[in-house]
Amino acid sequence: MNHADSPRPDWPEVPPGRAEVRFDYEEHRLDNGLRVILHEDRGAPIAAVHLMYHVGSKDEQAGRTGFAHLFEHLLFQGSEHVGDDEHFKLIQNAGGTLNGSTWFDRTNYFETVPSSHLDLALWLESDRMGFFAPSITQEKLDNQRAVVKNERRQAYENQPYGLAFETVLRLAFPEGHPYRHPTIGFMEDLDAATLANVHEFFDLYYGPNNAVLVLAGDFEAADALRRAERYFGEIPSRPRPDPVEVEPPAMDGERREAIFDRVHVPRVYIMYHAPSFNSPEFEASDLLAHLLADGKSSRLHHDLIYDKRVAGEVHAFTWPTESVGMFFLIATARPGVSAPTLEAAMLESVADLRERGLEEAEVAGARNRARRALVQQLNGVGERADAFAHAAVLRGDPGYVNDAFGRYRAVTTEGCERLAGELFTSRRRVVLHVVPEQGKGASA
Repeated sequence: MNHADSPRPDWPEVPPGRAEVRFDYEEHRLDNGLRVILHEDRGAPIAAVHLMYHVGSKDEQAGRTGFAHLFEHLLFQGSEHVGDDEHFKLIQNAGGTLNGSTWFDRTNYFETVPSSHLDLALWLESDRMGFFAPSITQEKLDNQRAVVKNERRQAYENQPYGLAFETVLRLAFPEGHPYRHPTIGFMEDLDAATLANVHEFFDLYYGPNNAVLVLAGDFEAADALRRAERYFGEIPSRPRPDPVEVEPPAMDGERREAIFDRVHVPRVYIMYHAPSFNSPEFEASDLLAHLLADGKSSRLHHDLIYDKRVAGEVHAFTWPTESVGMFFLIATARPGVSAPTLEAAMLESVADLRERGLEEAEVAGARNRARRALVQQLNGVGERADAFAHAAVLRGDPGYVNDAFGRYRAVTTEGCERLAGELFTSRRRVVLHVVPEQGKGASA
C-alpha cells in the first residue's frame, strides 16, 4: 500500500495510562525570607543556580527608567569580596556558563556549573546579594551607563525595526503606566541616574526576601539546602517594596502609528491586550498564537505566505507578563507589498478565525505543538531552574511547571473560540507600520 493512501493514525494526545511530564521539587523558605527551590536531577554531573529578583522595568519610577537593566550589568562588576569582572572568570575557569537578563517583571542571574563547583556559584551570588553595595562606585556607574547606552543604540536605535516594540508599548499604555517604557530605559533617564539613586534602588529590591533561589541538578536536596543556608542565611532581610499598582489598560479603541526606518520592506505589528501569565486564560491565548503562526500549516503561514503571497515571514506570540498580557501578530512584507495591504491580509485571517470558528483537529495540533514546546523548554537543568523561578516569582507557584502540561491539555476548542471572540477586536488593538524611509511622502 502506498503510504500516502494509508489511513492517518488518530493518535490520542496523551495515550491512556501515560503520566504527564513531572519534575519533583522541594520548596523551603529561609528565616530571612529567601525562597529556595530544589530540583534533583542526577542525569549529568552539573548543577544550575538561578537567582531571580522580583524587580523589573515595571517597578521603575518615572524619570528612572532602565535601572533594573542597569543593575543586571552592575552586578557583574564585582562585589565586596569579588574583583571587577572576576565573577565571569571564576565561573568560566570552573567550566561553567553564566548570564543574566532583565524584563518587565523580574531580573535574574544564573550559572550552570559542574556539580563539584556548586559552592562557588552559591558564594558568588550570595556575595553580590549581601555585599554588593560597598562596591558601587561612580566609576562603575559611569562605565556601565555607557555600556547600556551603547547597547540601546545598537539594539534599538540603529537596528532595523529596532524601535518597533518601544513604539507599540507607547501606543498601548497611557503615560505613567508601568508597562509603557522599554526595559532598557531611555537615554535621558540613564544620563540622570546618580550614585545615590543606584544605592537606593539596590537597597529596595535586592534583598533575600524579594528573591527566589532555584538549585537544579546533581546534588542531594538536604545537602543543597544546607549549602543555601550557609551562604545566604546570614544576609539580613529588608523592608519589602510595595507592589506596583498596575491598572488594566483602557480598551476603548484602536491605536495606530507608522514610523519610517532604514529597512527594505515594510513590517506590520499588531498587538492585542490579552490575558496575563496569571490569568486562567493564558494557556488558551498561547494556543491561539501556536494556531496562527507555528508551523507551515498554521493560518497566517497558509493565508499570507502561500495563498496571498503578501508576507515573507509571520510570527504570533503572547508575552507571559505578570500583570497585563500582550498578544502579538507580526508579519514582514514581500518586496513590493505595502504595509496597508499586509495589514488587511492579517486582519482578514483573524476575522475569519473569529467568525467561522476553529476545527477540533486544528486546535489539537496547536495544543500538541504548545506542549512539545514546553518539553523542549525544560530539557536541561538550567532551563528547568529558569522555569521554576519564573513560576515562583510571577505566579507565586513553582508547581505551575508541572501543572502547565495539564492546563494546556484542558483547553478546549470552545474555549479558544470564546477567547478569540473577546481578544481580536479593534478596541483591544494596536497597529504599527514600520516602512522604508524611501517611502516617506507616500501612504504608509
